[in-house]
Amino acid sequence: MQKIKKGDEVVVLAGRDKGRQGVVQKILSKGRTFVEGINLVKKHTKGNPQQGTAGGILEKEASIHLSNIAVFNPLTKKADRVGIKTLEDGRKVRYFKSNGELVDV
Repeated sequence: MQKIKKGDEVVVLAGRDKGRQGVVQKILSKGRTFVEGINLVKKHTKGNPQQGTAGGILEKEASIHLSNIAVFNPLTKKADRVGIKTLEDGRKVRYFKSNGELVDV
């Protein structure tokens, strides 16, 4: 089970976007993720008249390493570490380490 999943609200811990919040869009297998509105880079593209695409400078999201983000805890309004525990019925659930509340409710 992963500690950070698609759709989680996360806070950036390091880098130029430190402190900003966003929603996880996609998680890659190499331990990297795309977060909405975070780590925007400019990509220079060449136009192609046969396909009808214009060239120019596009702004798109680049991946960020999972170690540089943390799940946002709505109760404490801060970034929080996440743990995994098994319930009595055998299900594995994620919980916040600071207060023990479940992430997946």
